[in-house]
Amino acid sequence: MAGFRMNDAILMLVIFVTTFWLQSLWVESSQVAGITYSEFQKMVKEKSVDNLIFSDRYIRGDIKNPREDKRTRFVTSRLEPEVAKEFEGSGLKYSREVESTIFRDILSWTVPTLLLLGVWMYFSKKMYEKGGVGGLMSVGKSKAKLYAEQDVKVTFDDVAGVDEAKEELKEVIEFLRNPKEFEKLGARMPKGILLIGPPGTGKTMLAKAVAGEAHVTFFSISGSEFVELFVGVGAARVRDLFEQARKQAPCIIFIDELDALGRVRAPGMISGGHDEKEQTLNQLLAELDGFETKEGIILLAATNRPEVLDPALLRAGRFDRQVLVDRPDKSGREAILKVHLKKIKAHEGLNIENIAALTSGFTGADLANLVNESALAAIRRKSAMVQQEDFVVAIERIVAGLEKKTRILNPAEKKTVAYHEMGHALVSCALPGTDKIQKVSIIPRGLGALGYTIQRPTEDRYLMTKQELVNKISILLGGRMAEEIIFGEISTGAADDLVKVTNIAEALVTRYGMSPALGNIVFEQPQSTFLESPFYQNISRNKSEQSATLIDSEIRKVIEQSTRVSREILLQNRDILEHGAQTLIEKETLIESELKELMINLKVYAHKKIEGQTNKLSASKTSPETNFQANI
Repeated sequence: MAGFRMNDAILMLVIFVTTFWLQSLWVESSQVAGITYSEFQKMVKEKSVDNLIFSDRYIRGDIKNPREDKRTRFVTSRLEPEVAKEFEGSGLKYSREVESTIFRDILSWTVPTLLLLGVWMYFSKKMYEKGGVGGLMSVGKSKAKLYAEQDVKVTFDDVAGVDEAKEELKEVIEFLRNPKEFEKLGARMPKGILLIGPPGTGKTMLAKAVAGEAHVTFFSISGSEFVELFVGVGAARVRDLFEQARKQAPCIIFIDELDALGRVRAPGMISGGHDEKEQTLNQLLAELDGFETKEGIILLAATNRPEVLDPALLRAGRFDRQVLVDRPDKSGREAILKVHLKKIKAHEGLNIENIAALTSGFTGADLANLVNESALAAIRRKSAMVQQEDFVVAIERIVAGLEKKTRILNPAEKKTVAYHEMGHALVSCALPGTDKIQKVSIIPRGLGALGYTIQRPTEDRYLMTKQELVNKISILLGGRMAEEIIFGEISTGAADDLVKVTNIAEALVTRYGMSPALGNIVFEQPQSTFLESPFYQNISRNKSEQSATLIDSEIRKVIEQSTRVSREILLQNRDILEHGAQTLIEKETLIESELKELMINLKVYAHKKIEGQTNKLSASKTSPETNFQANI
């Protein structure tokens, strides 16, 4: 039978056993006669009973001469012999009434069982709520958090710095509010909208804001929550999620970290074809094909790794619209700071534009953390409100790390670090078009930095020339060159600088096609667009040994050229280097105004001719104010 299931078979079995048991009880009761103990004694004397069976309470047996009711068996309550002798021969009918203890017996084993069952269910529920393996009866249920219309408090006013993304999503809001307007022209909304961007740019908050603006129910779940210990659970949870969504329509389903669920499927037998994640992904694809947007369900998802998603998930008719939620620009950072500044007591004269300029590359989450760190800095100062200096301290703490004032350097190390950091600062000031130096310090910070030179760009840059990349390498090598010029030997202090130097030079040659010897050929390309991780940096194309040798030669040539520039700048400005290093040893930290005073007589490096020809230092002096503004 098509509708026959295991539950139906169990129910039929229980009914059959119960019917058989009740029938046997009825047959037995119809054959057994209940008699008094006095009647039993009389029947014993008459020898009309046989096959007696004695228990602690009852006596049972057969009746030799059938009674009028044709019953052939009897049962009587057993009476103590000494009690029976008192009434024997009196002619009275006497028997013993046995108190029924069946209810007490049932309670004696059901109550402990129910108690243990209740304790097990309680802890099972707690384990399930915490993500354990408990809750087996609801293991296939969706773990999505359900937010009713009135529970979603986030709106577009709470999301700043992503104006383009908000414009893209306003169509979704209009559709959820008034779907009939779209149906008039036969238009339909995309079933799935994928929010892509770096971590911390506000993808999750943006999805909540869409639900808050549209005033609809919001389902929120992470991609990793679909996959559980048991096979088939993920697919069951996907089905349950969409069933709940259909009941709550119009609504928005938001799946965060979609790459945990929708990673590209391996070909052939690599994954076996029965992987739990693949089953879950297949069910999601089926659900995306199984509903129409006219049902009032919009699927939003977020990821910072779109390159690993399965192509079947991104085809037209599924996640066919991708919205980029990128790092905010300067105006976007200003807007984000204004949103977060409402939560703290900030000084009225706070220069938000200057803070936004110093935080190039920060995401929304970074800016929220910056505002919080600045408030903590104000608390440490015992200040009543957050001021500009607190934001500077917070930026330094985020960029360079926490100050390690307990890490005391010996005089020789302190001198080496001072000349090293001053070398970075001097080369940076002497080269045109470099970022401003905010501070130079020899106070150890972070995990291993014995000193630091903070340069923060004051404007957003999206392109860099070859000369700017070469200048960056020269600045990074300034510390090592200063050590070599002053002490005649080098230390391990430039280890981190050399890593950055090698990466920039390698990218210049292999990724940007800036080597004249190699031409416009790319030998490496970035694998991950948004994740800045050493594990997902570059994909190397096949190259010959001759090309590999030439690449190494060109990388070395770029670094050697930058090394010559750094050494030449430091030799021509050695007096400033020594004076600045001594000042740094005395004060430990030099700020922008102090550096400006030191660099009054700085000889600026001028790129007079095309690359490959000799560059030289310009001995002519420029205005101190102009020079500093242009080069620090």
